Amino acid sequence: MDTGYKSNPLLDRLPKHLKQFIKPQNYNDYTPINQAVWRYVMRKNVDYLSKVAHTSYTEGLKKTGISINHIPSMYGMNRILKDIGWAAVAVDGFIPPNAFMEFQAYNVLVIASDIRQLENIEYTPAPDIIHEGAGHAPIIANPEYAEYLRRFGEIGCKAISSAKDYEMYEAIRHLSIIKEADDTPEAKIRAAEKKVDNLQQNMGTPSEMSLIRNLHWWTVEYGLIGTPENPKIYGAGLLSSIGESKWCMTNEVKKIPYTLEAAYQDFDITKPQPQLFVTPDFAHLSLILEEFANTMSLRKGSLKGLEKLIASQALGTIELSTGIQVSGVFTETIENDGKPIYFQTKGNTALSYRDKELVGHSIKEHREGFGSPIGKLKGINLAIEDMSPRDLKAYHIYEGHEVLLEFEGDITVNGTIITGTRNLMGKIILISIDQCTVKHKDTILFQPEWGIYHLAVGKEVISAYSGPADVNSFDLITHVPTENTIKSKKSERTQKLELLYNQVREYREGKNRTISRHKVFEEIQTYYPEDWLLSVELYELAKTNGDSDFAEEIIAHLETVKQHKPKVGHLIDDGISLINEALVS
Repeated sequence: MDTGYKSNPLLDRLPKHLKQFIKPQNYNDYTPINQAVWRYVMRKNVDYLSKVAHTSYTEGLKKTGISINHIPSMYGMNRILKDIGWAAVAVDGFIPPNAFMEFQAYNVLVIASDIRQLENIEYTPAPDIIHEGAGHAPIIANPEYAEYLRRFGEIGCKAISSAKDYEMYEAIRHLSIIKEADDTPEAKIRAAEKKVDNLQQNMGTPSEMSLIRNLHWWTVEYGLIGTPENPKIYGAGLLSSIGESKWCMTNEVKKIPYTLEAAYQDFDITKPQPQLFVTPDFAHLSLILEEFANTMSLRKGSLKGLEKLIASQALGTIELSTGIQVSGVFTETIENDGKPIYFQTKGNTALSYRDKELVGHSIKEHREGFGSPIGKLKGINLAIEDMSPRDLKAYHIYEGHEVLLEFEGDITVNGTIITGTRNLMGKIILISIDQCTVKHKDTILFQPEWGIYHLAVGKEVISAYSGPADVNSFDLITHVPTENTIKSKKSERTQKLELLYNQVREYREGKNRTISRHKVFEEIQTYYPEDWLLSVELYELAKTNGDSDFAEEIIAHLETVKQHKPKVGHLIDDGISLINEALVS
């Protein structure tokens, strides 16, 4: 099985800053116990979900080539996904939300390649290959849903975060890592859960990212489709959770028609969801997404968009009405009559037009930040961007002329015009001025000894969004996670248990029929009396081979396990029922 990270045309299109998150799948790291967990969950899910999931799920399993018996390889998935215009990559657990969504915008499915422990077989807060591979991948075989997912990524990666959003991301990533690690003390898990809870209670005004993340949760992760009275499952979180997929179909969970209100419904990643939203069809998801996008600074710009970027304390972009784009970390804005009349960035800043950096305006030229007035000149109805060459000359905005530009809101720009830069439509978008002084009333914003002043022309901010206009303008290869998924060292006892699982697997697949199943069972009873899954697999072999006495012996042992571990009782019962039903049919 070829499982290394191999590229393909879709992955080749990814920008470098996304490729930094990709890691090799390392298929050989999956243990026989991991494979048994995958097989149990998939058999149980497919049996149940064929009755309650949207038809796209079972059809998608076939189209994407996801096997019930084997954890999928990235290479194998990519070979099949390319036929529906998608690809998949492996990552280490949670990645930042903007990056996650940007992958989707490129038709690339992000898959956390680790798999949940047997102890968390029903549900884990950590993203894993069961959730991503068996949950997300099948549904994208539906063209309407696949386009929704791509469009969601395209819009979502532009959503502006707050400073607290990143803190929340790190807290949830930490919780997911320690919950899936072996032998994490309960006190440590409780402390991490408390931190997540405290952050959720004190996030302040929700950011665009937190709102669109809510929409993602209630659709892509926990969505239902149909009617509230007769819903079907399509959300990956439900499709990959053998506990919640049943729970969500009961009357204990409130079913609500899906509207834009879902953006304002928070969720708790550590608990089953008390309510879910039902979309009538996949096309309706796109309608609500566009409704939400119309509320974003991406489409509205204005003073509020600038203020959101300032509050984010992160790299962002504004676009002015001429199309010129300024990318950097925004620090302040001056307003007048509810409108921004000046903005300022700090540190590396780049200027672009139509998402392509302007020649001579990279971060090398603007290392110390960038500031510019916005708006019209005082007493002149005609904005600079709308002036003809003759108008510009009349107002002394002309090469070699000294000029005093007085903007509305008491911003003045005084200096000698060097040159102007125009866009493809002939509108002037940038004016370079020598010996320039810029003031707001008596406050100096720029002075001659700082060099050439570049005035970004625009009467208003029409867009504000997260990230740079041109991804090549900045060094974005900087992602260093605060902690990585914990790979526990295996004890000799665990290695012996894995060997037993492997022997049963090889026997079932016909690779080695010399193994004594009875001897394996004796080993389990003697050394691993609380392990239940391998005994269920042995029961399957006993029933398949018509060995009734051996099957009864295993059932008796499993009844003892249920007495000592009542929480796994229903898992044992479900596994036995699946085997018996399969033999009858």
